[in-house]
Amino acid sequence: NEYRFRSELPDVVTLPQMFMRNGYFAARVGKIYHYDNPEGIGTSGLDDPASWQQVANPAGRDRNVILEDAVNYTPRRHWGSAIALLADKTGRDEDYTDGMVATEAIALMEQHRREPFFLGVGFYKPHCPYIVPQKYVDLYPPERIVIPPVSAGYPGLVPEGALESTNPWPVFGVTLEQALMAKRAYYAAISFVDAQIGRVLDGFDRLGLAENTIVVFWSDHGYHLGDHGLWFKKSCFEHAARVPLIIAAPGVFSAGHACARIAEHVDIYPTLADLAGIEPPPGLAGVSLRPLLENPKRSWERPAHTQVERKGFAGWSVRTERWRYTQWDEGRQGEELYDHDNDPHEMRNLAADPDHAQVVADMKTLVKNNWPMRVTGGRGPDAGRKAKRE
Repeated sequence: NEYRFRSELPDVVTLPQMFMRNGYFAARVGKIYHYDNPEGIGTSGLDDPASWQQVANPAGRDRNVILEDAVNYTPRRHWGSAIALLADKTGRDEDYTDGMVATEAIALMEQHRREPFFLGVGFYKPHCPYIVPQKYVDLYPPERIVIPPVSAGYPGLVPEGALESTNPWPVFGVTLEQALMAKRAYYAAISFVDAQIGRVLDGFDRLGLAENTIVVFWSDHGYHLGDHGLWFKKSCFEHAARVPLIIAAPGVFSAGHACARIAEHVDIYPTLADLAGIEPPPGLAGVSLRPLLENPKRSWERPAHTQVERKGFAGWSVRTERWRYTQWDEGRQGEELYDHDNDPHEMRNLAADPDHAQVVADMKTLVKNNWPMRVTGGRGPDAGRKAKRE
């Protein structure tokens, strides 16, 4: 995610490009492709110019006025990876970057409501630092915030790579009080973004777009808030790998139905092509989720895959409806197996349990099927990329 993908995939057709090739206007507001947050706010970062006909890079009060006023509980870490927060007593929602994103998105819908359009709306929060108006912090009484307890001996129960994303462990060495304050601020940031999404959807309804427009709400990753002693992302645990995914598609199904089946980010591309009646480019990794939109309870056997890089080797994780299995450095640095029927928080590693040997073997096969290319000499990110090219 941290390099320009066209340097290795120059001819790839991105999702917005597919729509543009089929007569849609495509625009981006805010953060879609990766770049430094918050330092990169107001820039295009690693954006792909070929994907859009129009872009907007707002930068609000949280970036330009009060960033340096935030309290940083991890001062050795830069703002984009710091446990840092600020409850702003004077700013209005519309003065913040995400408030500006919502305003610009509404304006684009106004301008292009009479033609086919694809609009990528990228909100920044709840990314750290957690800088939000005070009213959203007030929604969460401090006494209701809890950090899950974890024993000092827990690191001995999982492979080293599983906890490597948070160093020093636990929670980068912050105090319990600081962790509680940060978790409260994170919740506030979610509510702040929720309000901005509400503004966009209010505009969407006002413009009468609900009858012929698909809306997808999703996040790029989950988040740790003290569970497993971790904070932020970059792990293979459920908290970091699981994301919200909501699809509202006119005429496909009634609103409000939840689906417990397993899906992946790569499924969004073929799903939107299917729902819009567009032929997607060949070779997409995912599949259309339309069958699940039509029947959320139907049988669905596809697993989900997650990969991170830690200490120069890969962590590969596979999630089925019941199990999550993770292997580090192709198993040389350890394995994990969690039973989501009985251990939804993934605290009991069953990988070495003889009673689950067959489950481990089956899950290993799923890993091998998804990551068939192996590079013996070096297993870092560059080695994996080389293997895929070959």
